[in-house]
Amino acid sequence: MLTELLLIERLLVAAFLGGLVGVEREMHEKPAGLRTHVLVCMGAALFTLISLSFTGVSAAGNADVSRVAAGVVTGIGFIAAGNIFREKDRMRGLTTAADLWVLAAIGLSVGIGYYLLAFIATAVILAILVVGKRFDFFLEKRAKQ
Repeated sequence: MLTELLLIERLLVAAFLGGLVGVEREMHEKPAGLRTHVLVCMGAALFTLISLSFTGVSAAGNADVSRVAAGVVTGIGFIAAGNIFREKDRMRGLTTAADLWVLAAIGLSVGIGYYLLAFIATAVILAILVVGKRFDFFLEKRAKQ
C-alpha cells in the first residue's frame, strides 16, 4: 500500500516533469503551454495512483488497472487532437499533440513509480523539441536552395 506522502511525491514529480516540457512549449508560444502540460502529466499520474489503490480494496481486488492506462491514452488522444489544425497547406499542432500524448505516458510511469524511465523520457522529449526544431529549420532552408 502506498503512503500518502509517496502519493504526493509522485504527483509532484509528474507536475515537475510536465512543467519542464510545458516551459519549452510556452517559450515557443504553442497553443498548449505550461499549464496544459503540467495538468496532462499530473492527471495521468493521478489516474494511475487512484487505479493502483483499487487493487488494495477487497471488493475491487481483481480490478484491471491497465484499463485506466488505456482510458488515459484515449482521453489524451482526444485532447491532443484539439491542438491540430490546418493552416493553408500545412498541418499545425502535430508536435504539441504528440508531446501531450507522450507526457500522459510519463505521468503513467511516474504514477507506478518508474521515475528513471519518466526522467529519461522527459529528457528525450526536450532534446527532440529543442534539437528537432533546429534540424527542421536547417532542412527547410536547404530545400529552398
